[in-house]
Amino acid sequence: MVTETFENLDLIAQSTREFALRHIRPFVREWDEKQHFPIGLFNHLGELGLMGVLVPDVYGGAGLNYAAYVTAIIEISKVDGAIGLSMAAHNSLCTNHILQFGNEDQKQQYIPKLATGQWIGAWGLTEPNTGSDAGNMRTVAVQDGDYWILNGSKNFITHGKSGDVAVVIARTGAPNTHTNASAFILEKNTPGFSAGKKEDKLGMRASETTELIFQDCRIHKSQLLGKVGEGFKQALAILDGGRISIAALGIGIAIGAYEAALQYAKERHQFGKPIAEFQAIQFKLADMATQIEAARLLTYQAADLKDRKLPVSKASAMAKYYTSEVAVKVANEAVQIFGGYGYTKDFPVEKYYRDAKLCTIGEGTSEIQKMVIGREILH
Repeated sequence: MVTETFENLDLIAQSTREFALRHIRPFVREWDEKQHFPIGLFNHLGELGLMGVLVPDVYGGAGLNYAAYVTAIIEISKVDGAIGLSMAAHNSLCTNHILQFGNEDQKQQYIPKLATGQWIGAWGLTEPNTGSDAGNMRTVAVQDGDYWILNGSKNFITHGKSGDVAVVIARTGAPNTHTNASAFILEKNTPGFSAGKKEDKLGMRASETTELIFQDCRIHKSQLLGKVGEGFKQALAILDGGRISIAALGIGIAIGAYEAALQYAKERHQFGKPIAEFQAIQFKLADMATQIEAARLLTYQAADLKDRKLPVSKASAMAKYYTSEVAVKVANEAVQIFGGYGYTKDFPVEKYYRDAKLCTIGEGTSEIQKMVIGREILH
């Protein structure tokens, strides 16, 4: 059974790798420089089953587990972290939130379109003044008969402009109280719902990031996910799984940077021999390889716990924290091995270097992960 599982993961890795090399690698630099979000690519990813990896086949998804999901994100992110980020946000956040907490009507209405890549999903929690302090959010939903009226804004939202549907967490109670937030499904072009500023980012530039703005946005009560007051509890559960996907993203970026540096070290000659023969370079490569392997084991452990429906908060936080920091370290060392060439856009490692930093910030900063780990080990 174990052998069969690994064989399946190998097949997923191979097919995803081939897709990424053919449909992503030729355009990486162009998309990065132009901050182009390639919507057509994600429709194609949907045809491959990668926009609904965790979705049961009854809703049009691939029906795979978290280990397979991690494997696919790693392979995409080895080529372009920005595409891996968008794939992760679509799967783990928007789609998975509706899948986990939506009623059957909501699932039937939205999941098939999301899982097949016909629609792209967004997820809104962060606000300009409430990043980690989400309990103090200012986006408010007030009930008015059979409708809810939303006012406020969200920022740093992946697919905020191009997304066809968004899951949004809004405050429905007093600030900083328990059960004070609720989750809603909003479709694009809903009156009062619009995208704001598109962020001009350091890295992950092909992954669209914008504001979401709500101005007397009126939505029917049928768009409420779960019960009133469950929004923040739902968000924490979604982030538990989302952190595994960001860990996979970090692994992919780290592997991409490491493999580029390894190849360069074999080809670059100084003092009459490849720089890979110098102990200083070998030690860098040894540290990079070891850290990547440790990050990989932490991440697959978290994925295994998630698949077995066991508590995963500590494991996912550890995987996300360690892996994101490793991605930054490995990308930094890759640039160092390339030397001056690593600082130019003619070689891939400068992009891995820029992309990696997001992993230590998105879906909970490294500091927040340490708080989660600390709480769990003291519990």
